[in-house]
Amino acid sequence: MTTALTPSLTLEEFLKLPETKPVSEFFAGQIHQKPMPQGKHSRLQLKFCDTVNQVAETSQIALAFLGLRCTFGGRSIVPDATVFLWERIAFEADGEVPNTFESYPDWTVEILSPEQRATKVISNILHCLKHGTQLGWLIDPEDRLILAFIAGEEPIELIGSDRVPTPKFLTLDLTVEQVFGWLKVTR
Repeated sequence: MTTALTPSLTLEEFLKLPETKPVSEFFAGQIHQKPMPQGKHSRLQLKFCDTVNQVAETSQIALAFLGLRCTFGGRSIVPDATVFLWERIAFEADGEVPNTFESYPDWTVEILSPEQRATKVISNILHCLKHGTQLGWLIDPEDRLILAFIAGEEPIELIGSDRVPTPKFLTLDLTVEQVFGWLKVTR
C-alpha cells in the first residue's frame, strides 16, 4: 500500500492561507484540521473562560480566550482555551486586544472530542510547555478526567473530587467534579 505524501509547507505559507472552519493547525510542515466542537466541548470552553475571566480580568492578572491562534516555535496551534498573563499581551495603542498572538500561552486547555486523537492534543500541550507555558489541561468529557501537565513535572491524572492545579498567578479553587458540573444547565 502506498501513501501519497502531502507537500510540505512553511509556517509563513500556512499563515497566508485563508482560515478554515473548523480551524486548522500547522506543525511538522503539515496542516491538521481540528474537529468541529460539539455541545459538551463548547460548553466546557465557554465556562472555563468565563470562570477565569471573572477572577483575572478586572484585576488585570490575565485574560482567557476561546480558540485563539497561537504561533510560536515553528507551530501555529489553536488550543480550545488559552490564558495569557496581562503583561504578556501586546495590547494595541487604543487598549484593544491584538488579533495575532505570536507567543505561547501561560495556560493552555484542550478538550478531547470523541473523534480526536489524544496524542495529537498532548503533543500540542507538550509543545506549549517546551516554550514557556506553565500549565496545560487535557479535559476528557467522556472519561470525566483531567490530565494536568505542569512544566517540569510528570502529568497528573485527576478525577472526582481531586482539586485541579491552576497556574501560580491565578487563584481558582476547582475540583474535577466542578469542572464537569459546568455541563449541567439548570432550567
